[in-house]
Amino acid sequence: MKKFLYILVFFTILSSCNEYQKALKSEDIATKFKMGEELYNEGKFSKANKLFAQIVPGYRGKPQAEKLMYLYSLSFYEMKDYYLAGYQCERFADSYPQSEKIEEVSFIGAKSYYMLSPVYTKDQKDTKEAIEKLQGFINLFPNSEYTSEANTLLQELDYKLELKAYSIAKQYNHLSDYEPSIKAFDNFIFDFPGSKLLEDALFYKLDSAYKLAINSVEYKKQNRLEAAKSYADAFLKRYSGSEYIEEVNNMVSVIDEQLTNFTNISTAKI
Repeated sequence: MKKFLYILVFFTILSSCNEYQKALKSEDIATKFKMGEELYNEGKFSKANKLFAQIVPGYRGKPQAEKLMYLYSLSFYEMKDYYLAGYQCERFADSYPQSEKIEEVSFIGAKSYYMLSPVYTKDQKDTKEAIEKLQGFINLFPNSEYTSEANTLLQELDYKLELKAYSIAKQYNHLSDYEPSIKAFDNFIFDFPGSKLLEDALFYKLDSAYKLAINSVEYKKQNRLEAAKSYADAFLKRYSGSEYIEEVNNMVSVIDEQLTNFTNISTAKI
């Protein structure tokens, strides 16, 4: 019985493959469309896509073209070909702005750009483009059933940019390149004032300012110590229960001691 079932399945698959090959070679665009739609519904997106690609020119201007382009565009997304999915979905939206599928296709197009966004350690050009596309979708369809998911994806991309900016600033700190580190953290704080990384950013900005001051030449040291002290006071006022509190207090002790030395030197000169 099992042997019979295996044979039956084998011939069913073989027959299906033969039908697909015939459809590929056929000059009848209706046959290709019908089989392509069946394959799409069965989840065989790559095969469906090949058939659709053959008949897109033949259906241009025809009533069935909208449905064909809908399936064709989404087949790229299902195949994880996100570059072409984004492009084809945008073409569909431009060609059929009144379509009942416009929200779905526009969202899938924007989401395709999200899928292209790399890890935060890499260049974030694609991430910025994805943010633009998703925000554009939200602006066009604020009440769409897809808006909630679009907002979630947008938040993930925003956080990725936060991580990128934060990691660059922190890397300067680790490399003992303190002035660029302070500037990079200032930019981060300005660009992401509500970031969950704000406490860490303010601490490492202080850390950079402190190390820059302590290791400065004498004629620059006092001003840099005073700047570091102002950062420390601001940090302690804002994060009195921080995990960094002991380190900050140690910095403040050293800063106060060294500033006292400058005060004593000034008094002695008088």
